[in-house]
Amino acid sequence: MKMRIDILTLFPDMYQGVFEESIIKRAKEMGKVEIYFHNFRDDSLDPHKKVDDTPYGGGPGMVLSCQPIFDCVAKIRTKDSKVILLTPSGKVYKEKIAIELSHEKHLILICGHYEGFDERIRTICDLEISIGDYVLTGGEIASMVLVDSIVRLLPDVISKDSLLEESFSNQLLDYPTYTKPAIYKGLKVPEVLLSGNHALIEKWRKEAAYNKTLEMRPDLVEGDKNGTL
Repeated sequence: MKMRIDILTLFPDMYQGVFEESIIKRAKEMGKVEIYFHNFRDDSLDPHKKVDDTPYGGGPGMVLSCQPIFDCVAKIRTKDSKVILLTPSGKVYKEKIAIELSHEKHLILICGHYEGFDERIRTICDLEISIGDYVLTGGEIASMVLVDSIVRLLPDVISKDSLLEESFSNQLLDYPTYTKPAIYKGLKVPEVLLSGNHALIEKWRKEAAYNKTLEMRPDLVEGDKNGTL
């Protein structure tokens, strides 16, 4: 199955190069994903191609209008589409959501800009996502995060073994990894990794992953009161 991703953005040039390198480029060449960009300014019925206006009730900034976004989505939406609004008020993005979205056939990502969206735009969306508790100048970078995290999960884009052993695959951060040389500027690779004893190495990796998560992201293991692996 090939996934299709459509991105609604006022700044399609921001994506130049980003999706033409590394894993996403390979996924496109493998026929795993097609990515299209839509400048919804082209769908504006305003003579001057305006896509925003001042907010009712007053206040700073400009608000994206319904008409261009409604019409742009209507052109490309199908029965298989999942429409996602990228907004600070959305559900905080997690690996679990990326996995769920990787099984969809068609994603439509709407990138905001300026002060925000007309609230009625939410009525045509299936899901609202935030990539974190901070504010960006627009949704473009957030959409890049989603596309990268989802496309890498598509079948055969990355080996299954790599996906199974990475961060968040089991609610933990990935275990520490090392490569040659065994000693660099006095810093040594843990002896167990040089032992050749795969059972001990596996045990060490599980413990190290848990301890690393406990130190750096304790919120991920708060529910594990007994400290079991």
